[in-house]
Parts: sequence; structure tokens; C-alpha cells
Amino acid sequence: MSAAITATLRMMENPKKRKASADASKQDIGYADYSSNPGIALIVPGECSGQRLDQILARLLAQHSRSRLQGWIREGRVVVNHAPIVEPRYKLWGGETIEVAEAPDERAESSTPEDIPLQVVHEDEQMMVIDKPAGLVVHPGSGNWSGTLLNALLHYAPQLDKVPRAGIVHRLDKDTSGLMVVAKTLEAQTDLIRQLQARTVKRHYQALARGIVERSGSVDAPIGRHPTLRTRMAVVRTGKPARTHYRVLESFVGCTLIECALETGRTHQIRVHMMSVGHPLVGDPAYGGGASRVPRGPLFPRQALHASRLALTHPQTGRAVFWKSSLPEDMAALLETLRQEVLSVRSSEATYDPDDEDAWDDGDQEGGPEVIYIDDDEVVDEQ
Repeated sequence: MSAAITATLRMMENPKKRKASADASKQDIGYADYSSNPGIALIVPGECSGQRLDQILARLLAQHSRSRLQGWIREGRVVVNHAPIVEPRYKLWGGETIEVAEAPDERAESSTPEDIPLQVVHEDEQMMVIDKPAGLVVHPGSGNWSGTLLNALLHYAPQLDKVPRAGIVHRLDKDTSGLMVVAKTLEAQTDLIRQLQARTVKRHYQALARGIVERSGSVDAPIGRHPTLRTRMAVVRTGKPARTHYRVLESFVGCTLIECALETGRTHQIRVHMMSVGHPLVGDPAYGGGASRVPRGPLFPRQALHASRLALTHPQTGRAVFWKSSLPEDMAALLETLRQEVLSVRSSEATYDPDDEDAWDDGDQEGGPEVIYIDDDEVVDEQ
């Protein structure tokens, strides 16, 4: 059978399959009519033939997460060829029209501009790079509906209220400091998200790990929600693929400064991976095993983790760009304390060496103690 005949038969067959599947996908469960809402009109590309509806939307609307798009589908906010589809797994064949009625971003609606200082290390018409301090929450959420980076961005650049999540494309944990990129336009946000998905954005972190890390290495272990502690992540067999590379920068007494490079961006990835190999981060309240201090050292009030380097392709110029961030004051002070501890230990070892006979020979010093050497074959008979 020729390719042309096969294609013709497929075109004759698929509309029936699509109609039957669409009928099965429709559910008379009282979804609201979103047809009057301002929506997005899309045409399914031919190369997406055979893919699921949620996969296609994730590709065409990369500024939104797949979980959000799946929620919109189930809410009846997605219409395919004028028929609402409520099954995310529903397959399309190319050429269909999709209409999406976006739901309001509740977090953005609940957020108001707040005058929170920002350290901006780069800014142009398309994007900006922020050096986030420790203690600043990125997104509004339960318990943190104000005082976040999103609130600060809306005050600093009011036009970001037209960009989902105020242009934020990735996050850092509240108590992790360092570099973050923020998009200033929807086009830039889409481009940066696709770079993150393609793993071409390079992110390097400096971290202080407990214990002596002997050599550089990698951790390739899936990460998912902890089976019992739902606010934490863990290495679990059913988790998402995650890979972290690390190398030793400096060794101290009982801990090691390392640099970590991410291939993936899972929640708490560095913290979970380093704990899994027996080197949790100093100060980590969730994954540090209750040990928030360095050995024989001071308490450190947060995980010792800093996003120190960021490299990506500029969404407008296409040129490679790169930024570096020095360690914040608290981590820098901690490292200086650890260096002084190393010097103190080395000095103590140099002063007192039981194997150094010259260090014990004080007999030539005037007024010094008398030193008597006993040969190995002499026996002292104690009475």
C-alpha cells in the first residue's frame, strides 16, 4: 500500500476516532462556561501528531507548568475543535484548533507590590539577574503571602504584573542565597523556561558539607516526595531523574567546601543528594540530621548553600552570558572561622610532635631538666 493511500485512510479514520474519544472525554459534571473569558487560540503542529493534549499544551504554553495545564483541562478550560476536552491524556493528530481559557494566577492576584530591597546585578529590556539574600521567599504561598521576591519584583518593575509569576522562571529555597534570572517579557520567560527544560542553563553552587569529602563525584539518584514527611523530598525509586556533580574546593576540620553543578533542577536537589551520600549541608534544618553546627564550631542558622554562578543564552541576542556572585557575609565569615581553626590545629601539631626527638632534647639549655636516654636492651627494675 502506498504512503499516499495510507495517509488518506488515516485522515479518513482519525476524525471518527477523535469524535468518539472526544465524546468519551466530555463529562456532564457541571463545568462552568469559560467561553466568554479572554482565551488563547492555538493550532496543533503536525509534528505533535499522536501526542497527548497536556504534552502539546506544555510545549506550546511553556510559560505554564504541566500540572497547571492539566488542572485547566480537567476544569473544562480547554476546547479542541469547539468541543471541551477534560482528559489530559486525550491524543491529537495535528491541525486541530485549541482554545484555552486561562485561570487567574491566584498567587499573583494575592500579591501586591512591596518595597523590598533587591540586589540587581544585571538588567536589560528582556531580563534581569537578582542576587537573592538568604531568608527571602521566592513565591507567595502558605504562610508567606507577602514579603516575597515576587512582591519585590512587582514594586521594582510594575510591568511584570503582565508576566506570569512576575517573570520568575526558577526558584531558590528561602534560606539559599545567590543568583536567579527573572524574565521581563512573556517571550523571554518562554525562552528561558525552554532553556531550563533543555538543561542548557548552567547553575553552580558553593556548599559547606559535613564530614571530609575525599574526592569529587556525582550523585545520580531520583528525587520525589518523602513517603511520610510530605514537606520534604527524598531519594525514592519512583522519583524524577536527578543528577548533581560536585568537586572539592577546600577542606576543614570535619567539613568540606564543595562546588555543585546541576543537570536537573529538582526541589531541594543538592540538599537531598548530599545527605544521601553521607554529607548533609551544614545548618540544614531539614536534611542535616539535626546537626546545624560545624564540628566544634558555632551554630549556623541556615543551610550553607549559595548559588554562585549562572550561565545561559540571552533570549534576545542569542549570545552566551555569565554571572558570578561572591559568598554572602555569613558564609564568608564561617569559612574564615574554619580556616583559623585549621591553622590552630596545624600550629598545635607543629609544637607538639611525640615522634620528634629534637623537640624533646632540652639538655643543652642552661638550667634545663636532665634527660636520661635508656637503650632498648636496658631493663629498669622497679622495686
